[in-house]
Amino acid sequence: MKTFTADDLESMEKLARVQLITSLPGAKPISLIGTTDGEGRTNLAPFSSVVHLGSNPPLLGMVSRPDLVERHTLANLMETGAWTINHLHEGILDAAHQCSARYDKEVSEFEAAGLTECWVEGFAAPFVAESRFRMGLELEDLVDISANGTRLIIGRVVLVQLDGEVAADGSVDLPGLGCLASTALDTYFSLQPLARLAYAKPDREPRRI
Repeated sequence: MKTFTADDLESMEKLARVQLITSLPGAKPISLIGTTDGEGRTNLAPFSSVVHLGSNPPLLGMVSRPDLVERHTLANLMETGAWTINHLHEGILDAAHQCSARYDKEVSEFEAAGLTECWVEGFAAPFVAESRFRMGLELEDLVDISANGTRLIIGRVVLVQLDGEVAADGSVDLPGLGCLASTALDTYFSLQPLARLAYAKPDREPRRI
């Protein structure tokens, strides 16, 4: 087994180190984050840092990188207090990846990548019409992470839309929706179900359901 020490990581070429470190958590959900600024200019950016923070109230978090350059997503959601999370599927993968390019603020990634804005009345951020599983969030909190200048953005889920049904137990068929995962900066994965296990208890053996 290959071992990398802290010194090894520090001495790596920058992009190689980023590629390795962003692979450490393994495959993660990949989504397009939709926002708009106060003047109505829309923005769309891929994020793979979305994480569940709680179910009551329904909170999700995502990490914004240090604002050494303009961070349009962060600036927009701070201005309007709203954003959307739009899961990817293979049919929009290339367009979604293109949204990671550093466009000027005046350029909408929706238009640049050939994706379609979808609006819900009364909600101040655009959804991706082509996405099969999407949600709208309102800003709940911002947490500064002093160690590296990133920010944890915490949002409350106020809208959920999906092509299909939610099971009686609340389950969502992510593979059936074609949802994707990603690792590093450029690698994407499809989802395949492996197993479902009953709720674990100390006095019971693991049981598949």
